Amino acid sequence: MSRILVATGTKQEAATLRSPALVVIAGGGDAGGLRAKLGAAAGGAAGIISFGMAGALADGLAIGDWVVGDRLTGAAERGCDPAWRDALLARLPGARAGIAYADGRMIDTVAGKRVLAARHHALAVDMESHVAAAVAAANGLPFAIARCISDGPDHALPHAITVAMRPDGGLALPAMLRSLAGRPGQIVDIARTTVGFAKAMRELKRGAARLGPRMALEGR
Repeated sequence: MSRILVATGTKQEAATLRSPALVVIAGGGDAGGLRAKLGAAAGGAAGIISFGMAGALADGLAIGDWVVGDRLTGAAERGCDPAWRDALLARLPGARAGIAYADGRMIDTVAGKRVLAARHHALAVDMESHVAAAVAAANGLPFAIARCISDGPDHALPHAITVAMRPDGGLALPAMLRSLAGRPGQIVDIARTTVGFAKAMRELKRGAARLGPRMALEGR
């Protein structure tokens, strides 16, 4: 049976998925690199899913909640595979289905989140879904989104967090330390954000287990 491609942001997110049926690629905010890696692995794949953490845009979403994409907007416009969407929802009790947004940016301000919510009626934002959608479209593959909320709509991300990801999805610790040295007042916000990320990561692991070795895409 063909393997499934998984696009995610960080190596930590990628590590929640350990199945021989999956090819997991961490984008690290490097859209060009992610596109190339997904494209190289797309031949013969069963589908592509964008999986990992996301920022909430809509009110009512809390850290640890799940959003399953019905449609993607932003840098790419693409509907998600209906059967795969429904299978994801069935395995993630309480998940909300709706519009996801992605254009490669990390939306780190409350004002930025509010603009996207109002303009696009999107539930959540991430940095990889538009790349995964484009590769899926180019290769005629089903596409899906399953994202766990890591920061709420009223939570601004501190600068040290926005520079924390290397292009390979690893932790850019020197950049974080430089940011903290230059802006020591952000330490409280960093601690708050880190606690939220840890909670989301625990739920991400639980969700990965519920989705199973083929990310709920069975029979293809």
